[in-house]
Amino acid sequence: MANIHATAVVDSKASLGKDVEIGPYCIVEGDVTLENGVVLRSHVVVGGNTRVGAETEIYPFASIGLAPQDLKYAGENSELIIGCRNRIREYVTMNPGTTNGGMVTRVGDDCLFMTGSHVAHDCIVGDHVILANNATLGGHVTVGDYAILGGLSAVHQFARIGRHAIVGGMSGVENDVIPYGSVMGDRARLSGLNIIGLKRRKFAKQDIHNLRTAYRMLFAEEGTLVERVDDVGAMFGGSEEIMEIIQFMRADSPRGITQPR
Repeated sequence: MANIHATAVVDSKASLGKDVEIGPYCIVEGDVTLENGVVLRSHVVVGGNTRVGAETEIYPFASIGLAPQDLKYAGENSELIIGCRNRIREYVTMNPGTTNGGMVTRVGDDCLFMTGSHVAHDCIVGDHVILANNATLGGHVTVGDYAILGGLSAVHQFARIGRHAIVGGMSGVENDVIPYGSVMGDRARLSGLNIIGLKRRKFAKQDIHNLRTAYRMLFAEEGTLVERVDDVGAMFGGSEEIMEIIQFMRADSPRGITQPR
């Protein structure tokens, strides 16, 4: 049975799993599904066609699943799907998808969304992602597993943030960030690899060394970027991490690749 505070407003059509807790002054609309163990602390609004995964905890004044902030949105029944064991802190906003973006916004498992962070319509966010205070994703952004976005950073719509990448605080990210990359600046530039993150996640020393070598080759001054990508792909074909970067750089994208100054 769900534990619902007397002041909460929960639509009778909402689907509530076992051990759900809904605190004071929360609002849960009819198309919402809260899976087992979800906790809404207080003053949380969950609306739209939204599914919140098991053991996710949402803190006061978060607005989850309400209409996208997109002038083209015409009331279509799009979705917001949030995975399990996420921590969604105060004043976080997450919006569902739109017709132009596949009709779904999707958030993975075990993420932390700190105070005031925003996930816009049609974003795809991986697992173990951290958005620090007031970090903002524009529409259609893709964020890979274990990526970290620093406080007050902003990512341009349609940009991609690769796995294990880190975005420095107060950075404006206009273009794609390679996996394992580190970017910073008011118009973010690539500043190297996320070495600290790789060490914390127990990457082997040799793998980190190979990544460093590949990075220097990819962003050297000699030749074109396409030529350097092909050379590194041929040299490090046996490295899963480096080939992930190569495939990321070769993929079609409306944004360019963030490069060093």
